[in-house]
Amino acid sequence: MHRTVVLNVVGLTRKLLGEHTPSLNKLRDKATDIEPVIPAVTCTAQATYTTGKPPKEHGIVANGWYFRDMNEVWLWRQSNKLVQSPKVWHLAKQRDPNFTCSNTFWWYAMATDADWTLTPRPLYLADGRKEPDCYTCPLELRHTLSEKFGNFPLFNFWGPMTSIKSSQWIADAAKYIEEEKQPSLQLVYLPHLDYVLQKEGPDGDIAQDLKEIDTLVGDLLDFFEQRGCRVMVLSEYGIQKVHRAVHPNRLLREAGMVSVKVDLGKEYLDYFSSRAFAVADHQIAHVYVHNPDDIPVVRKIFEGVEGIDRILDKTEQAELGLDHERSGELVLLAKADSWFTYYFWLNDDRQPDYAHQVEIHRKPGFDPCELFFDPRLRFPKLKAARRVAQKKLGFRYVMDVIAVAPELVKGSHGVSDGSPESLPLLMSTEPQLIPNGRVPATDICDLMLKHLFD
Repeated sequence: MHRTVVLNVVGLTRKLLGEHTPSLNKLRDKATDIEPVIPAVTCTAQATYTTGKPPKEHGIVANGWYFRDMNEVWLWRQSNKLVQSPKVWHLAKQRDPNFTCSNTFWWYAMATDADWTLTPRPLYLADGRKEPDCYTCPLELRHTLSEKFGNFPLFNFWGPMTSIKSSQWIADAAKYIEEEKQPSLQLVYLPHLDYVLQKEGPDGDIAQDLKEIDTLVGDLLDFFEQRGCRVMVLSEYGIQKVHRAVHPNRLLREAGMVSVKVDLGKEYLDYFSSRAFAVADHQIAHVYVHNPDDIPVVRKIFEGVEGIDRILDKTEQAELGLDHERSGELVLLAKADSWFTYYFWLNDDRQPDYAHQVEIHRKPGFDPCELFFDPRLRFPKLKAARRVAQKKLGFRYVMDVIAVAPELVKGSHGVSDGSPESLPLLMSTEPQLIPNGRVPATDICDLMLKHLFD
């Protein structure tokens, strides 16, 4: 068995390799593109890579969905039990009982039987505070890593303060895991480019960010190769330049399909009483329709809408391997230059209280605007600092500093038009194991096994 490390450099594409990526360029001679899964979003892509199965089999149809039995929309759940197919560590252990695996910040790292796991997990305290932290298994690993590297920098991992610091912390943790545990397979998540590309777009001012992630990856390549590890470098998706936001819930509301509950003058989407609603996730939206008789009516609402490329019923979803019970009755795919918001209000004065906050678990859809400070604020960092001071002094506070301005978003993902910026990249220190031609996302699991056992 050859010990193997998989570096997930999110957002990396062939187009981004160049003068700012000398370390990554060393592997580019046998680089190939990955045919991304649909939807090409984090949770779905990683579940496909670790199982070798499409969403209709592993069940991860997006970063979140409508949990019908709970009448709740939840994104970014973390239990590995949600993944309904065997993972690469199960398959590898069947071949060699001595195999071990570390999941170092790939998703679904809780309630798992991987040997070691690490994942972002803030502390939600009784007084309303949210403190940066992570979760590990075994539990004591968290304390060791925090003592060595400080608390996981959650606010540099997601939100308007994202930076290389979070990827650096993960890289340091990965090196520690290697030194102390020597896992047969280590899955390492490096998200820095992902957030930069959503903010700036693939043609934006990202030279410094490319240099930062290249330096980090170069250090990891040297470290793991010196320790006799094979290294795969891959990405989950490419990020495409976008200029149009589409608002499916607003379209449904204008058609009388969406129902809202009003609390303290603010509106909140009510799932049960809505005839139909959408869970938006980058360039895909699952549309849930309670009454099957309404499906043709709902489909007609979206036909001809600028920015929507395809509307998939269950039969059409089956063609893409997305026909799972968790999927919406209809699925919307955006055009390459467009993306979907979760917005359902028609009057900004009545938008929900979480609209201007980083609230990934309360919003009924993904919100890339959480990467931006509200442009209406003259000194947003000063306001954020004031809120932190209020928190530390024990006062009640709301961190309402986030933009509700979809025009700020310059990059998105979820579908691929086949362009260089939309296809994730695959490279390896063992180029003989990389096949010629584009690799389907469902083949990545088998390629991990080949690196381990061939």
